[in-house]
Amino acid sequence: MRVLLDACVPHQLGALLTGHNVLSAVDLGLGNLDDRPLLDAIEGRFDFLVTVDRRLPKQQVLTGRTFGVVVLRARSNRLTDLKPLVERLLHALTTLPPGEAREIGG
Repeated sequence: MRVLLDACVPHQLGALLTGHNVLSAVDLGLGNLDDRPLLDAIEGRFDFLVTVDRRLPKQQVLTGRTFGVVVLRARSNRLTDLKPLVERLLHALTTLPPGEAREIGG
């Protein structure tokens, strides 16, 4: 799967998502985009967006998008706080259909 880590997610998380092609929005020059322009920019290029932005699924229309959105809910967006969610994140990457969002953690 092609996975994009939002700018608010540490890029080091990508190394823990074995078996997936993971890139960072920052590395692609997309880190400064607001939500809708970011979603438009990744359309057709990625299968999933991973973010910690809890508001994104509520503020943006995801229906009809070619990718799913996974929202990680942890104490902070530090890698140490996100690591415990990796197993559930990997499961979501195999089960979440395009155009839908799923929250993990919290």
